[in-house]
Amino acid sequence: MASPSPAVPSPVVERFDTTWFIRASKALLTFTVGGFALFVVFGNVTDYWTNFNFVSHVFSMDAQKPALHDVSNINYRAVSWKWFHHVAYVGVILTETAIMVTCLASAWRQARTLRAPDAAYRKAKRWGLAGCTIGLFLWFFGFQAVAGEWFGMWMNDTWNGIPDAVRLCTYIGIVLVYLTMGNDRAPREEAAGS
Repeated sequence: MASPSPAVPSPVVERFDTTWFIRASKALLTFTVGGFALFVVFGNVTDYWTNFNFVSHVFSMDAQKPALHDVSNINYRAVSWKWFHHVAYVGVILTETAIMVTCLASAWRQARTLRAPDAAYRKAKRWGLAGCTIGLFLWFFGFQAVAGEWFGMWMNDTWNGIPDAVRLCTYIGIVLVYLTMGNDRAPREEAAGS
């Protein structure tokens, strides 16, 4: 009976080598995005009305700087329906929940595959890529484009979330680029006898 030919072993990362630290770093940064989203979701749910007021003022466009409000030609865009404010705010919370779940799950999977073959580690990163992409969509398109530009959030002193959205997009964008880099591949073994 012939024995099956031995399969070429997949490379495995040694504990505490450079690749291991790169993978651990990516897992940790993915965790920070998910952890931040966890705190945001918790705050938005447990302090619903404070943050709801933020959303309501932005959509109603009723808190613009007086000098800008008087000369602005975009006030026709205001949406004063409270039901719409609730739906939009719940949509934001659900989107933040998706960021939280995908990034925390990915961080956990990445941590469990620090020494695994490349295919397993790459598979562990994919939900982190999704979570960071969702985060950029929410805080760039949702906050900066829709709220900031369409609803003129930048004209508010009190209800202006653009600086925070820029900060979040910068950090999450860096994490997303880092996650996509191929610097986490397992080193290949030298050919036998060399």
